[in-house]
Amino acid sequence: MALADKKADLAGPGIGSYEELEKILPSDYRALLPPMGRMKALFTIKEYIEKNLCQELNLQMVQVPLIVDVESGVNDMLDRDGSRTPIQFHISNDYDKHPIDAQVVQAATKWKRPALRQFDCKVGEGICTDMKAVRKDYFLDHDHSAYVDQWDWEKVMTADQRNLNYLKDTIRKIWKVIRGAGKQAQELFPKLKSSQYPDFPEELTFLHAEEILEMYPDLPRKARETAVLQKYPAVFIIGVGWTLKDGYPHEMRAADYDDWVTETKSENGKPMHGLNGDILVWNPVTKRRHELTSMGIRVTKETLKKQLEMTGQLDFLKLPYHQAILSDQIPLSIGGGIGQSRTYMYLLRTAHLGEVSVTVWPKILKEMCRKKNIFVLE
Repeated sequence: MALADKKADLAGPGIGSYEELEKILPSDYRALLPPMGRMKALFTIKEYIEKNLCQELNLQMVQVPLIVDVESGVNDMLDRDGSRTPIQFHISNDYDKHPIDAQVVQAATKWKRPALRQFDCKVGEGICTDMKAVRKDYFLDHDHSAYVDQWDWEKVMTADQRNLNYLKDTIRKIWKVIRGAGKQAQELFPKLKSSQYPDFPEELTFLHAEEILEMYPDLPRKARETAVLQKYPAVFIIGVGWTLKDGYPHEMRAADYDDWVTETKSENGKPMHGLNGDILVWNPVTKRRHELTSMGIRVTKETLKKQLEMTGQLDFLKLPYHQAILSDQIPLSIGGGIGQSRTYMYLLRTAHLGEVSVTVWPKILKEMCRKKNIFVLE
């Protein structure tokens, strides 16, 4: 596999062309539920996940911003190559005497950590949000849209808990909630229990990004993920962001929230890196890899400086968010974002995000979907 192919594969899992998407969308698809039935099941899942995620992780639902002040530095830049920029606009408040330059959030990732202090969360306590965002630079395909909805959550932790065991324990609780939501939906809406598709996996398999590269050294990231999901239909990939032996990270990951630099060890004792990762599942409808959540233990002031130095972004340290980490004004934490529409899509066995969310899609995509019996909500 050419190195150029690996490099092109780093910044996000989008497909890239509608010619390719047409080949990928299922040709024999039939939705298990009609639109209204799907909405009833969707809100049952939403209620279950919010209630049980808060119970399992000791979180409280709180309000979350849709727009933030540019000067705060709390917007999520998603990747570290600058390819995905937020929508920015000027608020000419008080005839421009007291204006604000604002951005629409791309995620609440960096807002949540200072929010733990704002909501006076103690160790073991945290917050969960019903976050909405806009990501204008995505290629719009079957599982990427400009409109984003996530359960963005964050929880206070201690320095002693900054280890793989604590990370894995948290991830198992999250998977228990997601799977439980799917099983409850099947009980309440029996048509979802179809012999067409296998049951949701009971357990997640934990693999380090470095281990997956050793298994498939010649494949780019998406192909490695696809291959490993043939063996293990639900995985958590640890260490997303650290540069691997082939000279590339498993995927680009921002340097100022997840800790992907801390040294760890695999189960067989091999030196590894990273206290973060992604839950991916095999989607039996689209027959593709399907990412549900990105999460991790957050940076300390030491790992923040190290990661920003590695990515050439030390100028970020002057921003208020980064200054708060350096001066110990905000707590150590673990957190993540669970894609709502991605989760609905997986649990409700739909072929397209547009069947479980309402947003904008190009005419070419809508026409392509209609021909394949996929009808997006408008």
